Order: sequence, then C-alpha cells, then structure tokens
Amino acid sequence: MEKLSSIISTIDDFVWGPVMLVLLVGTGIFLTFRTRFLTWRNLGYALKSTLSKEARTKNRGEGDVSPFSALTTALAATIGTGNIVGVATAMVSGGPGALVWMWISAAFGLTSKFSECMLAIKYREVNEKGEMSGGPMYTMKKGLKNKKLGAVLAWLFALFAVIASFGIGNMTQGNSIASALKSTFSVPSWITGIIITVLSLCIIVGGIKSISKVSSVVVPLMAIFYVICGLIVIIGNISNLPAGIAMIFKMAFSTKAVGGGLCGTIVASMMNAMRYGVARGVFSNEAGMGSAAITAAAATTDNPVRQGYINMTGTFWDTIVVCTITGLAIASSGVLGATDAAGNMLTGSDVTIAAFKTILGSAGGWLVAVGITLFAFSTILGWEYHGEKAFEYLLGTHKYNMIYRVVFSLVAYVGCTQSLSLVWNFSDIANALMAIPNLICMLLLSGEIAHDIKAFQPEIKGR
Repeated sequence: MEKLSSIISTIDDFVWGPVMLVLLVGTGIFLTFRTRFLTWRNLGYALKSTLSKEARTKNRGEGDVSPFSALTTALAATIGTGNIVGVATAMVSGGPGALVWMWISAAFGLTSKFSECMLAIKYREVNEKGEMSGGPMYTMKKGLKNKKLGAVLAWLFALFAVIASFGIGNMTQGNSIASALKSTFSVPSWITGIIITVLSLCIIVGGIKSISKVSSVVVPLMAIFYVICGLIVIIGNISNLPAGIAMIFKMAFSTKAVGGGLCGTIVASMMNAMRYGVARGVFSNEAGMGSAAITAAAATTDNPVRQGYINMTGTFWDTIVVCTITGLAIASSGVLGATDAAGNMLTGSDVTIAAFKTILGSAGGWLVAVGITLFAFSTILGWEYHGEKAFEYLLGTHKYNMIYRVVFSLVAYVGCTQSLSLVWNFSDIANALMAIPNLICMLLLSGEIAHDIKAFQPEIKGR
C-alpha cells in the first residue's frame, strides 16, 4: 500500500508540475491575445452584467436557471478551501510573492474561463427530461471537426470529471470540514459526517434547481462574511500593510529573496513563488479545468457570449477578491514563518487562523473554521452537479442520475471520517487530467472563440 501511495504521489507531482502549469497559463495567454484582450477590456461590462437585476431573471433565452444562479453554482464549486488553505500553503511554500503569481494566472484565467463556458452554452443539448446538458464533453463531441478525436477527448474528460467529483469535490472537502470543526469546536468527525451527508442529500436530490437556489443565497453571503472578517484583520494591521505589499512584490520577481521581520525568515526564489502561486491559483479558480462550463450550460441566455462574460467573473471573485483578502491578511499580520508551541512552522489553515487571531483573538479561529465549513460544503454541492452531468454523458442517459446523487451524498461521510491521502492524490491527478482534453479543445476552437467574441462587441458598445 505504501508503495502504491508513493507511486500515486510521484504521478501527482508530475501532472501538477511545470508542464501542466505552462499548459494551463499558456492556453490562457494564447486565448487572451487571440481574442485581442476583449475579456480584459470588457471586465467592467461583465461585472455590471453579473450584478444586474436581469441576471437574476430567466427572461432572456432558454435554460434551467438564471444567469446569476449559474454563476453562483459554479462559484460554489470554486470558492472552497483553496481560498483559505491554498493561499496560505502557497505563501508558506513559495513565499509571499506567490500571491502575485496567483493574480497573474487569474488574469489569463479570465479568458480560459470565458472560452470554456461560452463554448459549453453554444454546444449544449436538451436531455429527455427537458433539462440542459452541456460542458466540455459536448463541445468536444459536437464542436471539433475530427469527430473521432472529439469523441475520445469527450469520454476521457467525462471520466476524469466523475473521478474528480468524488475526490476533490467531495471527500477532500468533507475532510477539511471535519478537521476544522474537530480542532476548533471538538466536534467528533462521525457527527460532522452524518450532518454533511444528510444536508447534502436534502439539497442534491432536488437537482440543479435546488442546488442553485441554495448556492445563490449561501455563496454571496459566505463570501461577503469572509471578506468583511478579512478586511477587519487587514485594517487592524494597517501599519504593516505597506511593508507587507512591498514584500509580496519584491519576492515575486526576486531570484533569491529573503523575507525578514514582517514575513519571518523565508527564503524563496522567483521560480518557487511562480510554481506555488500558479498551482494554487489554478486549483482555487479552476480556470481551464472545464468544470465551471458544465454549470454555465444550465444558464438561461439568448447568447453564449453574454453568459460567457458572466461566468468569467467567477475567476475575478474567487482569486482577485477572496484569495487577495486571505493573502493580504496573512502578509500584514506577520505570521508567515511563525511556529507553534512544539516549534513546528505553521502551515495551511493554521497560518490563516493565526493571521485572523492577531486582531480578532480566539474568535478569529472560529471565524476561519466557519469559513472553511461553508466554503467546503458549497464546493460539495457545486461539484455534485459537475460530476452528475459527466456521469450522464458517460451512460448516455439521465435515468441513473438519482443513484449518483445518493451515492455522492453518502461518500461525503467517508471523506469526513477517514484519512485519505491516497484518495486526495488520486483525485488531484484526475483533476489535472480533466484539464488536458479541455485545453486541447479550446486551442483547436480558438478561431471560433475569437470570431464569436468579436461578433458580440457591437452589443456592448451599443449600451
């Protein structure tokens, strides 16, 4: 078993290594240039559309849920433990400069997210139940000229998406909730497991409409709650903020930088900052993975480009807003490089908890634990829909979706109660392997993406 664990761990390190990160960010850079930076130029329009009253209605076009609900369900899956634990991990392993590389990967990730979501709506289908079914697997099957290649890529994407939904989208999240509640409130893991399973069942059995109803309320509330708490910490440590920001930028581009004083003694190279920043950024916002595109396909819209812009803002909210709050709270609080009572360096959620405690005291630890619980639970809901649609595609029918929903909810209990390093690594590999067919598909259809985004431009200018 140990040998298998070590093999899986080696494969995991390889698939999430430099080649994968270059592929993910490189595709985003290529698409951004190919679309003549329209995703950047129209970010204001996209944010305004997302927050408009119209985005909450189903007046324009066809679909299962409102444009805003489609975005919040996708955000439910992406705003997760990566925003709290992932940022801290990146800043400990890659130095404070990793935050800058998270921003850079998110900037190009905007175009990847736009492209995959826009194509998913363009090539979506209506299943026998009258529900929308879409995502990269349908784009590959219908959009690629080489039908054999399209069919193979689509099948592989759907298979990896199902595996990832049980791992990264379910067990990993359940485990994060259980450990956060156990260490902060001493709640036994089996009790957390039962509560999470029952709650998941109640919501998931109702399908996308039920999931999106919960997501459209929970996601904005939890994000606002966390951002406010984070801002209180940043304002409380405002005197350290300029030095913290200077350190972030200095260490992002320094070949060999030593962070002293405010950031503890951290030695990190630019390559390290880049590696961890990009990896954790991509892990957090999932741009290029293709997962958000599955949810985008359920949106009510009359134009794929319009909804593509709305879904694209998911990367902005996730990384530029929520991850930045975590990063600045950590950088301004001086907890990087700090050690615990046993003399071990703080890592993961402990870093974020320590940062929040500098201003909020013991309440800071509770708030981070509540944040992790809400973020992780919403991720379980969002990923269930991703996995269900991929499962439906593999079987060619929606008839077994209810079985998937029940099994998915029960698996959350396993995640809460077991230590699953092997499962974590295995699902991490599946998550990376999902991205490869999706990126190939977007590169092959880049001309179509550029044409469609340009054709929509007069509508934005006419406003």
